[in-house]
Amino acid sequence: MNSPEIKAFIRKNSNLFWYTPEDKKEDISPEFLVETILNYGDMNTIKSLISILGIKEISRIFFNAKGRKKLNYYPEIYNLFSLLFTKYG
Repeated sequence: MNSPEIKAFIRKNSNLFWYTPEDKKEDISPEFLVETILNYGDMNTIKSLISILGIKEISRIFFNAKGRKKLNYYPEIYNLFSLLFTKYG
């Protein structure tokens, strides 16, 4: 279950989860949250997510994506955040 802070963040950025039914948005997994924000969010949204979860937690979620989940990131996004999280995460 997501914290109230995460739920507020999801509501604020609800447009990025356009393909998720409204009644399911606040219960999305951390993996799906990180994937969506990194793929579709702007820099301010990414900074907000980092301030909520912390770069170490986002890095852990990002690098634990295996197989199909890893392929859900755009190649450019995966490359950029692999470099960033390796350095700072």
